[in-house]
Amino acid sequence: MAIDFVKVWVKAGDGGKGCRSFFKNRRMRFPRADGGCGGDGSDIIVEADESLNTLRAFHFRQHFKGKRGGHGSSSRKRGKDRDPLVLNVPPGTIVKDAFSGKVLKSLDKPGDSVVVAKGGRGGVGNAYTKDKEVVPPKPGEERELILELKYISDVGIVGFPSVGKSSLLNALTGAGAKTAEYHFTTKNPVIGALPDLEIVIADMPGLIEGAHKGRGLGDKFLKHIERARMLLHVIDVSDIDDCAELLNRFSKINEEMRLYNPDILKKRQIVVLNKADLVDNIGKIKRCVADFGKDVPVVIASAKTGFGLDGLLSRVKELLDGVE
Repeated sequence: MAIDFVKVWVKAGDGGKGCRSFFKNRRMRFPRADGGCGGDGSDIIVEADESLNTLRAFHFRQHFKGKRGGHGSSSRKRGKDRDPLVLNVPPGTIVKDAFSGKVLKSLDKPGDSVVVAKGGRGGVGNAYTKDKEVVPPKPGEERELILELKYISDVGIVGFPSVGKSSLLNALTGAGAKTAEYHFTTKNPVIGALPDLEIVIADMPGLIEGAHKGRGLGDKFLKHIERARMLLHVIDVSDIDDCAELLNRFSKINEEMRLYNPDILKKRQIVVLNKADLVDNIGKIKRCVADFGKDVPVVIASAKTGFGLDGLLSRVKELLDGVE
């Protein structure tokens, strides 16, 4: 099960106590303050780790507390500063403050990080104060966080259930996505990559009418589409009777994306007319291509036989080169 939304509580480490100490030997008339300062507590850092693709670890543990700084001691010895506590998350994780909803940072690339709770400063030892008394340490910050994973991909594959999206991903990348002859085989986004072209492709679970309202868990899937640079819009043409029906299916998915977030429709799309191997009269399908308009590239293909996939990859590469 892929977990893409969790709440966690974090508490940075408190500062260590400053020391109240006095040194005196027989040659000294008055004792000298020599208490050292306390060390700083652990910061809490959230960092993107490319080896992860789910927030599942946080499903079982939601509370994290940093270490307290070491206490100061005599002879002006400073307590030990504690190393940060690092929480590793997948790239594409958005870190929010749970109380205000403010986005602290979007961790888009491996190595991106954000300090979510600052460790407390250590107390000041009496060797460093004018009145020779210690200054108490500061507590570490604490807060509740929302970690929300939105997969980052170059290409997002969208369409109705059972149109061959997973088969297309497998044919293009060998991602091993589950395929079967029933709806909603894909229940979570599946990621595949084309290392030679440095392209990451995500197969999104099938959308249905009402997806923007959460029907079929559509709103949970649509958020991942927001993070794709461009879209492959897959349509099953094996049972298409006329061009009007083809355009109707195309429009319905676009409408669901528009109702969820109009900005999604600003992304470049390539329409993939899939399962061409099951069409008796391919000429009928070719005549429908012009109806999509000159601004919408259309590729007739078959994920099962590999027909048209080389041309599809060329178009993907061409469009991505022009997308920031």
